[in-house]
Amino acid sequence: MKETDYFPYEDIIDLPHPISKIHRPMALADRAAQFNPFAALTGYDDEIREAARFTCEKILLAEDEKQALDKKLQALLLRIEEQPDVEVVYFVADEKKSGGSYQTIQGTLKKMDMLHPALILHDGTRIEVQDILRLESRIFDGLPGDEG
Repeated sequence: MKETDYFPYEDIIDLPHPISKIHRPMALADRAAQFNPFAALTGYDDEIREAARFTCEKILLAEDEKQALDKKLQALLLRIEEQPDVEVVYFVADEKKSGGSYQTIQGTLKKMDMLHPALILHDGTRIEVQDILRLESRIFDGLPGDEG
């Protein structure tokens, strides 16, 4: 075996790097982009994340819970001019898949829409009555059947 068999490029290793007279050198950012991982299935990662995102089903109130909520809504309606502070836990349907999530909001009640039953807060938040799970306010203290 010859010594050059171990170093096959020994004859060119110290030569200057050739520079093209026709093509401009590629920018370093473009060179680096050649080695980025290739996503063969564009959007697949987003679909996996979306499928894994948790949603819950809407809780249906029992008859006695509906009646208690109705009493609270009547009390709010009678004292709407006081613009009472309320805390509402309500269901928000998910825009992309079935189910949704429960949100809790605290605010000042501005008015009640009786045509399309909803609470409207001063910040503009509209909460459909059918989506309310729990409703609390200081004006409920002392209402019959109110536990807290």
